[in-house]
Amino acid sequence: QVQLVESGGGLVQPGGSLRLSCAASRRISSIYGMGWYRQAPGKQRDLVATITSGGSTTYADSVKGRFTISRDNAKTTVYLQMNSLKPEDTAVYYCNTIPTISAYWGQGTQVTVSS
Repeated sequence: QVQLVESGGGLVQPGGSLRLSCAASRRISSIYGMGWYRQAPGKQRDLVATITSGGSTTYADSVKGRFTISRDNAKTTVYLQMNSLKPEDTAVYYCNTIPTISAYWGQGTQVTVSS
């Protein structure tokens, strides 16, 4: 059973930065594409960024130019560098495969952007 553990969230002021990490219990990102998702209160969970097993990336329009998804060479950790954060980025952030595997959803990490 694969476990995905998200970390790195917190409270940050508008315009600030955070780096989220998604640690996998084994090298699933060498097999699957990986994605970062977020869910704000009362809203559906949305896809924010993806990275394929080959390293190609895509971004939601709302974060393009501000967020960067990457992974380490051992392919056990996927990162989301978030810059120029806005209040509307406030959400719980999750990682999962592309397409998602329901058993892989973790607890997520809370990101709050507020002054």
